[in-house]
Amino acid sequence: MQTQEKSVSCLGPKGSYSQLAAEAMCEGQEIVLMSSFPAVVEALTSGQVDRAVLPIENSIQGGVLQNLDLIETKEVFAIREHVLPIDHRLVTRGKIPYKKIKCIYSHEQAIGQCSEFLEKHFQGVQRIFTRSTAECLEKIGEDSAGIVGGHVQGDGLVLSEENIANVKNNFTRFMLLERRTNRMPKHSNKVFFCAICAHRPGALVELLQIFERHGLNLTRIESRPIRESFGKYRFFIEFAGDIGTPIVKTALKEAQKFCLRFRVLGAYN
Repeated sequence: MQTQEKSVSCLGPKGSYSQLAAEAMCEGQEIVLMSSFPAVVEALTSGQVDRAVLPIENSIQGGVLQNLDLIETKEVFAIREHVLPIDHRLVTRGKIPYKKIKCIYSHEQAIGQCSEFLEKHFQGVQRIFTRSTAECLEKIGEDSAGIVGGHVQGDGLVLSEENIANVKNNFTRFMLLERRTNRMPKHSNKVFFCAICAHRPGALVELLQIFERHGLNLTRIESRPIRESFGKYRFFIEFAGDIGTPIVKTALKEAQKFCLRFRVLGAYN
């Protein structure tokens, strides 16, 4: 019996960093390009695709907040991570002097990551956010430019010779998601969860000490506001550990019992 080819959704259009990450993690699988991050996740949860790819963290800008929220609130589970080098280039249609450029298009994250170059060469020039870096290619014209990946190619496109990012050693971490089930993976190198502690002094410290007592190293922690409770926060936490081991299972049970709200979001290599 022939097995059906799996499919994976990610942010488009063609040439996006998300597509590169999807190709790296899902070689040979059909890639379905979507117009927004919520649409990427909706394609997965509705059954249109088998997997989805989302960026969750950049080494310069930090967490991709919209996607942290999506992973927490939707019925998805992270099963793999992939770190992709980011190489930002200024792109124009034909060779245009900088002084003639009146507008620059790109994704908000890319514009933020190239802020020093933009302030130096395009101070006062309008910046317009697009849904992805690749989408800006549809916008740029005779007096505008965009910021895209160095891998982008096309007739008439001129890319800057050098990476224009503030920090050249720039990386984005992507997660491969599947629909959430009651079964956990048998093994992992890392575990990712979201927690809400009691709003009192020392509560977060007590939560973190659970993992310290079990010898588990925290690799990431980030706070996000609780949408319905201004001034209160939820915490996205990752630690190194094998979810199939008794130590990790015990630590997660203790953390869940301690927290007001607790959800494992992923277990992956």
